[in-house]
Amino acid sequence: MIIRLARIDDLPLLQDIERAAGEPFHSVGMPEIAEDEPPSIEELARYQRAGLAWVSADADDHPVAYLIAEPVDGNLHVEQVSVHPEHGRRGIGRELLEHLAGHAAAHRMPALTLTTFLRVPWNAPYYERCGFRTMDPATLPPGLREIRRLEAEHGLDHWPRVCMIRPLRLP
Repeated sequence: MIIRLARIDDLPLLQDIERAAGEPFHSVGMPEIAEDEPPSIEELARYQRAGLAWVSADADDHPVAYLIAEPVDGNLHVEQVSVHPEHGRRGIGRELLEHLAGHAAAHRMPALTLTTFLRVPWNAPYYERCGFRTMDPATLPPGLREIRRLEAEHGLDHWPRVCMIRPLRLP
């Protein structure tokens, strides 16, 4: 697998990856998440134009996973990371997170942040294994508080969610 910046022609494939990666949410009683539509092409293009969308591509340069991020509160926030289930459990998501950590550190951003479901095995428990720790909701900085507010407005608080942070070593 190679990690590269997403190209405009990749964006419909990222939507397909997102739909496929959502399917396992059916197995944990979260059909609304499984059936939620992926980000629009326009939204994905915003990340792509900003240089904040990466794909993990196979030997034929076909994307099998992706990650989009944005600066929030001086850190780099993982907006979404998804791996097509046919390529799951091979460390691809972790490789994307490591790539992002390198990018953030090179840009003097002290941490990665994300929001995720607390009790879904491939969410918070997975991110803990990748070096993230849960943040105290009472001490969230303004950008993360706004993200959580928007998530709640979207109905995601039907299931327990957390903000997580992974401090980085800066060069």
